Amino acid sequence: MTDATPNQTAPTHHPTLEPLSPAEGRSLYLESRSDELADRSLELHEKHITSFVTWCRENGIENMNEVTARSVHEYRLSIREGFAQSTLSIYLSTVRQFVRFCESIDGVGGGVAEKIVLPDRDRTARSETLEADDATAILSYLRKYHYGSRTHALMALLWHTGIRTGTVQALDVSDHQHERERLRVRHRPETDTPLKNGENAERYIALSAEVSEILADYVSEVRHSVTDEYDREPLFTSKGGRPSKNTIRRNIYAATRPCSTGRGCPHNRDPDTCEAAGRTNAASKCLSTVSGHPVRRGAITHHLRQDVPEKVVSDRMNVSQSILERHYDQRTEDEKTEQRRQFLSNI
Repeated sequence: MTDATPNQTAPTHHPTLEPLSPAEGRSLYLESRSDELADRSLELHEKHITSFVTWCRENGIENMNEVTARSVHEYRLSIREGFAQSTLSIYLSTVRQFVRFCESIDGVGGGVAEKIVLPDRDRTARSETLEADDATAILSYLRKYHYGSRTHALMALLWHTGIRTGTVQALDVSDHQHERERLRVRHRPETDTPLKNGENAERYIALSAEVSEILADYVSEVRHSVTDEYDREPLFTSKGGRPSKNTIRRNIYAATRPCSTGRGCPHNRDPDTCEAAGRTNAASKCLSTVSGHPVRRGAITHHLRQDVPEKVVSDRMNVSQSILERHYDQRTEDEKTEQRRQFLSNI
């Protein structure tokens, strides 16, 4: 006679599993994906999985053998307050891929990944945005301490115009018409600088006197005097010529770290030991930094909040009014109502 009753469930054992620390699993996973993911995608996977690995360490999980679907659910509950639903879903999707990989190398019990439930993603949900107060703080800091630098010129232009990073990369020195305070945006696929919307994206963009002056000072004092492989003179340069889109993105990540522009660290990290603070190439690991698209989204919303008509914003930022309203406009319904009231007050 045994002590167990028919209703008792014996603990699950995985005799074929091999010990695997979360950190080692992360390294093996990233190495396995390095040839198939773009650099930026790989960086995001590392960021998402590192968040989970950190949670494991803080909760005493030293071996991936111990990870279950319940573990991942508890991780989800621990971070859900810090993310929008769509962002949370992206994080957990990456973690599920990581767990599935660990299953494949006998580090996690079979079937765990399939039990991980992802939160529904709201396809119309608006994601992260550079807020106007943060943009103002960044630009004020850069103007005071790094006036006319590439970062200053880049961030001033992005915030003032809301253009895409691909458009920034495509600009030449001659496209900045300083005397007329404007930019000429051109689609030039034959020399590797196509615009997202092709010839329909070609336009002139008016600049403020201040932004035009910043660009002119950057060109005359800081810009590397180089040409690209087509003998064109890029407006923004690296020592080797026209910077890649990834280089521009890294510049934006670095510039939007709170600690890099005198705003301190909202996560109470020590800048001397924080990898994101210490290396420009690791800036994307900062939890408060943003990429070019949130800067564009914030700039568009800022224009709208300043009562710039939607048609003007649509033409200036090269985005249809329907897409603008659905994906870029961060104003609340109350804000929109009050702005409309101002236009109707005299009727």
